[in-house]
Amino acid sequence: MAKIMVVDDAAFMRMFMKDILESAGHQVICEASNGREAIEKYATFRPDLVTMDITMPDMDGIEALKLIMERDPAAQVIMCSAMGHREMILEAIRSGAKDFVVKPLQGSRVLDAVDRLLEV
Repeated sequence: MAKIMVVDDAAFMRMFMKDILESAGHQVICEASNGREAIEKYATFRPDLVTMDITMPDMDGIEALKLIMERDPAAQVIMCSAMGHREMILEAIRSGAKDFVVKPLQGSRVLDAVDRLLEV
């Protein structure tokens, strides 16, 4: 199974995502509460996959995604946001996100996205 980093500014959302992923046998190796922290932890832990919220303080998820993709073009990132606006989704995909999951999170949708990326 995959080693995953969960990025969200809300602790309860990180815990919820962690529960979804670990119940399917994945290992959450680190968590981050903003984009800046995500970039640092990505470099340190080198996860197989990242789930990342878009709207966060300090640095949003799309900016963090761009910086992660600059450093590692093979990064596997799934964006998560309550804002399912078409422009945000398109910007995330153009910036390198491999999938987009809309909150409130549904475990089956999250795991489908994770499984699809891990097959590659």
